[in-house]
Amino acid sequence: MSDNSALPTWHHRYESVIPESQKRYNAANDNVPVTPQPPRLGDWMQTASGRKFWPMDPRSEEVHIEDIAHSLSLQCRYAGHCLRFYSVAEHSVHLARHLRWQGVEVALWALLHDASEAYLVDVPRPVKPHLPGYKEAERQVTAAITRRFNLPEEMPAAVHDADNRIIGDELVNLAPTDWHARYDDPLGVNIRCWYPEQAREEFLATFEALMDCRSRGME
Repeated sequence: MSDNSALPTWHHRYESVIPESQKRYNAANDNVPVTPQPPRLGDWMQTASGRKFWPMDPRSEEVHIEDIAHSLSLQCRYAGHCLRFYSVAEHSVHLARHLRWQGVEVALWALLHDASEAYLVDVPRPVKPHLPGYKEAERQVTAAITRRFNLPEEMPAAVHDADNRIIGDELVNLAPTDWHARYDDPLGVNIRCWYPEQAREEFLATFEALMDCRSRGME
């Protein structure tokens, strides 16, 4: 029989051999009270690290930064309609670094402002209002993420403002059209179009640096 120990737990659903330990009767197991667990809402997805995550029933303890960094580094902004690949992870790093001097908490919020997309994907703005239940799912996943990293649940105004203004910087990576004139107050950041591996590393490095600043009591 092959060794499936390295596989995520759901792979073992398809293992036909019952372990010997489960075949043997153990009297010590009789009448042992079992605390019932409430059923989870919806089904679960496998994350990059091999863990389970319930996007419709998110829990903060199931949120892991390496899963967020990996997923966002592979998702392209603007539904892929860029001249070159430009990840959500890179977008988030630029916002966090730009807002660093607004405070560690603001910068962390900026880095994680799109983290829900690691579990719900990056849906284009024109589509979101027409997906019933999406905004509520996004709110709940974001709430789980903010609890996980001890952040206020509400996005800081500075992050919201910067998230809109950075579009003006990102226009260099889009085919020119008339609507670009609306974004005439860019942040002044340089879009690098990192490869996914670099975007992931930069995202994690920024997270670790901000968490270190927080642990030192820096603002």
